[in-house]
Amino acid sequence: MAVVAGSHSGLEKLSVRGSHPTRGVTDRGLLAVARASPNLRSLALWDVPLVTDAGLAEIGAGCPSLERLDITRCPLVTNKGLAAVAQGCPNLLSLTVESCSGVGNDGLRAVGRCCTKLQAVNIKNCVHIGDQGISSLVCSATASLAKIRLQGLNITDASLAVIGYYGKSVTDLTLARLSAVGERGFWVMANAAGLQNLRFMSVTSCPGVTNLALASVAKFCPSLKQLSLRKCGHVTDASLKALTESARLLESLQLEECNGVTLGGILAFLINCSHKFRSLSLVKCLGIKDICSPPAQLPFCKSLNFLAIKDCPGFTDASLAMVGMICPYLEQVDLSGLGEVTDRGLLPLIKSSEGTLVKIDLSGCKNITDVAVSSLVKGHGKSLKQVSLEGCSKITDASLFAISENCTELAELDLSNSMVSDYGVATLASAKHLKLRVLSLSGCSKVTQNSVSFLGNMGQSLEGLNLQFCNMIGTHNIASLEKQLWWCDILA
Repeated sequence: MAVVAGSHSGLEKLSVRGSHPTRGVTDRGLLAVARASPNLRSLALWDVPLVTDAGLAEIGAGCPSLERLDITRCPLVTNKGLAAVAQGCPNLLSLTVESCSGVGNDGLRAVGRCCTKLQAVNIKNCVHIGDQGISSLVCSATASLAKIRLQGLNITDASLAVIGYYGKSVTDLTLARLSAVGERGFWVMANAAGLQNLRFMSVTSCPGVTNLALASVAKFCPSLKQLSLRKCGHVTDASLKALTESARLLESLQLEECNGVTLGGILAFLINCSHKFRSLSLVKCLGIKDICSPPAQLPFCKSLNFLAIKDCPGFTDASLAMVGMICPYLEQVDLSGLGEVTDRGLLPLIKSSEGTLVKIDLSGCKNITDVAVSSLVKGHGKSLKQVSLEGCSKITDASLFAISENCTELAELDLSNSMVSDYGVATLASAKHLKLRVLSLSGCSKVTQNSVSFLGNMGQSLEGLNLQFCNMIGTHNIASLEKQLWWCDILA
């Protein structure tokens, strides 16, 4: 560390990721950095077990221009070290403290007292940080603090109330695994009406997130544009109704493992959502499944251009065909993990599309065949840039023939674990109008050493080629290909 610091006069950024438990970076190394780099602006220490408060004190004394500090899994750093940095670095803008058991409320209080320009805080998995530390920090930086991320902390409703009252500059709020925060905490945070500038909110595994809490967020956070909810078991269709009624600027909604939300609720949401709404993502939501009686009025959502429905086992052809009618202007579609979907569901979506599809991910859609892929590229070949058919075991060379004939803008193609063969690869390579940047043939058992010569003629546009688990291609073939495509990153 001393050598590095001395040989780079005026270091402005330093990251240390991992360190030997007995011969790694120590306080002496940080002393050398502090003396040689008074203009240091960013310091990240990850998994550095030998650095103590003394090392951070040297940084505080010698690097007054420090703006970003990240200390992650540094077991010997305590409140004293963090306070020393705060006192010596009043221009600190960003602070991350993760899994540092020695850091508690007093350290955050010192930061709040000394670093009044703080713009971003990220506090994770620190067992001794509670309401007093978070509240002090938020109150002190109310004029500048824009991003708050809190995860795995022993905080209660009190901290969220303070964020609600004093977070007047907050635009980005991420809360995860806050088991002691209840419904009242989220309700008070929103009703305090201080989060007028909040644009992005992400909540994961917080039992306090309920329909009532989200209704308050929708009502009292008028600037909200992006909302992400993961593992929020108390959220139901009622929350979606509240969002359509109050969150009129909402552009993006992500739901993951929110099993209380149903397809009927999603359809009602799309009927009433704002014209600004652009992106919907549903991942592992068990309530998203076929409904026996579709609503009499099907929504028509012209604004939606990104749709992801991933790993929802109850979502099958009938629902997908309905989605195609509802969302005719999709540009990006992710249906990965929908193992029950077949051509009968995908074809109506393709044919209903009036827009220009740019990206489609069908990974794990094991029942999709060449018929659907051919229809896809014939209808959207001039706009498609990324296509993933990973794990689509019914896809054969016929799809590659269609792609080579119809796609003019395709840059990324994933055919991993499909049934394409050397013949298909040859067809793909002969399509001179194709300028693929990334091609994956990983696990394609029918691709053999005969494909090597074809791949060698793919052209200089190819930047990445994945041939992992292609057992019929030998190591000497790979070596030959690496010489031909010397500019390309080849995985084998």
